[in-house]
Amino acid sequence: MTHTITALKARQNLGEMLNRVWLKHDEFIIERGGKPMAAVIPIDRLEQIKAAARLFLSQSVRRIHAANKGVKVDADALADEAKHSARQRRRTGR
Repeated sequence: MTHTITALKARQNLGEMLNRVWLKHDEFIIERGGKPMAAVIPIDRLEQIKAAARLFLSQSVRRIHAANKGVKVDADALADEAKHSARQRRRTGR
């Protein structure tokens, strides 16, 4: 279950909050001034999130490579063009 608490309450009850995260798999959103600032989640949930992000990134890269097979890109020419464009914008103030 996800709970929302203030930063002050989190500071005052850190031990209890950690026990609930570890034992009950509770999650806490910590707010300051009504704005969400951080989350405390079980470590296994963090590992799941990281693994899902790695898998998504890997699949995205594979799809991009597959969609662009046979496309020739002159990276040096693109970099030079970007550099000259940026310098021109600085000179003209745009």
